[in-house]
Amino acid sequence: MPDTRVTVTVHASDPLSRAGVVSHLQHQPTVEIVQQQAGTAVRERAEQAEHGRGKEGSGEAVGTVAIMPIDRFDEIAAAELRRLVRGGDQRVVLIARDLREPELMTVVEYGVRAILWRHQTTPQRLLRAVQSAARGEGDLPPDLISTLLSQVGQLRRSVTTAAPVGFVPTLGMAPREVDVLRLVAEGLDTRQISEKLAYSERTVKNILHALMTRLQLHNRAHAVAYALREGYI
Repeated sequence: MPDTRVTVTVHASDPLSRAGVVSHLQHQPTVEIVQQQAGTAVRERAEQAEHGRGKEGSGEAVGTVAIMPIDRFDEIAAAELRRLVRGGDQRVVLIARDLREPELMTVVEYGVRAILWRHQTTPQRLLRAVQSAARGEGDLPPDLISTLLSQVGQLRRSVTTAAPVGFVPTLGMAPREVDVLRLVAEGLDTRQISEKLAYSERTVKNILHALMTRLQLHNRAHAVAYALREGYI
């Protein structure tokens, strides 16, 4: 996204956490940080001016990504996440110190676009997560993908055991949608999937977008979880 800026809001429970996120992103030319104060948006441009940003024609701001750093996923954090994703006009990047397995599934169901471990959140890693979220692609650490797949796999087996003989999934996924999701579940990115299936990257993105729109799925991780639960992969 070289010619556009992603508008970012930071939602932290303490000033130190917020300052850490801002310091990671304030020198990035493709990010515009918006400070929320009493219902108004105040652009933070002090550093932008120094680096030639914030000028007319410097690139159109697109999308909104909400970054939320948390120490633990408690009721307050859950309520804030629900508020951020309500309406679907913001894509959330969650920076967590720790997430238990049940909390991970809840976060994914809420529609969080990306999750980062706090101890792994470097400026470049955070920027990549923000850009992925802005594109609607999501971003999870490998260990969380493994945990999520394991958890959903257990749920799938429970459902399958309880299902009547002859049970057939009713999601209505096309074979190429299943092929793409299977590769997503294996940790491949858009480019790798396109090479594996001999599709263009645009075709892969269109397949995923159409699938998630039709089934009202929040992101790729949610789509994989749904497909696993329904027995497609």
